[in-house]
Amino acid sequence: MDIMSMSIEQLGERIAAAGQPKYRAKQLYEWMHVRLAASYDEMTNLPKALRERLEAEWPLTVLRKVVMMESAEDGTRKYLFRLADGNVIESVLMKYHHGNSVCISSQVGCRMGCSFCASTIGGLVRNLEPSEMLGQIYAITRDTGERVDNVVVMGTGEPLDNYDNLLRFIDMLTDEAGLHISQRNITVSTCGLVPKLRQLADENLAITAAISLHAPNDELRKTLMPVANSYSVKELLEAADYYTETTGRRITFEYSLIDGVNDSAACAKELAGILRGRNCHVNLIPINPVKERKYRRSLVTNVLQFRKMLENEGINVTIRRELGSDIDAACGQLRRHYEALGGAEGGEE
Repeated sequence: MDIMSMSIEQLGERIAAAGQPKYRAKQLYEWMHVRLAASYDEMTNLPKALRERLEAEWPLTVLRKVVMMESAEDGTRKYLFRLADGNVIESVLMKYHHGNSVCISSQVGCRMGCSFCASTIGGLVRNLEPSEMLGQIYAITRDTGERVDNVVVMGTGEPLDNYDNLLRFIDMLTDEAGLHISQRNITVSTCGLVPKLRQLADENLAITAAISLHAPNDELRKTLMPVANSYSVKELLEAADYYTETTGRRITFEYSLIDGVNDSAACAKELAGILRGRNCHVNLIPINPVKERKYRRSLVTNVLQFRKMLENEGINVTIRRELGSDIDAACGQLRRHYEALGGAEGGEE
């Protein structure tokens, strides 16, 4: 385990083994997770000999900014970060009236295979460590000088496919000794890994779970999402109900609207039928076209009609506010573009 993924207790054990008093662990943790130090040299209240030993034995996990694109329309920033092993991941900063939200990745690539998504092209490379998930937030905070108020684990990867690291990440992010972001300000997305969603419910966290539904029935969902071959819509809805009953938290259902595929009046009617009476919110998302994929975004008239039909059935629904549309802020697009150029596009170290 890398040093930035360790708890204060684990750090204390390592520090004691190095012949240092245990209070050094608290100082070190604060430098890494509150002051967001990017090097041991910044940790001026630690002895120089200790800093040198730490640098040699436990290098800090510091993400390097390769590309940053900022929307001229709304100030959204899309980042491409390089990891220590050379892999690259994406993160997005979104500015709202209620504060700054950061959407982070949980894996390098993804193995879920959703047919409309750029993130899954090329498959899964590896899971991200807790430090690499935290590192996206830390790097953006250092870059902007502004606090992050909300975190959405909805970038590249399936968070529940990286379950243990996800839980440690949440624990460290919400820790009073760290950034201390409220669990209620964290949203975790899943394509529908039913056993893991139930397991997450049993953790009894106060986070929001967002389920990528994208179709109102098994037949259509199977054409879009391979996970539907393992878990039916019925099983997924039962797991969503269990999550709400166990945690008291309302579920969000993400529904990406694809022209001529899942945006018909019949789909809206069927979706309303399966969600009616449930404590949920539907987030309609007109898809961002991906050149490697055949799908197109729904017409505005169809999006509005779809929303109206759900509203008429008493379903709580919104259309996702589009941010960063002028910088291709959809998941996976920047990474794919960068890799297509052989990783040779501009950047900073």
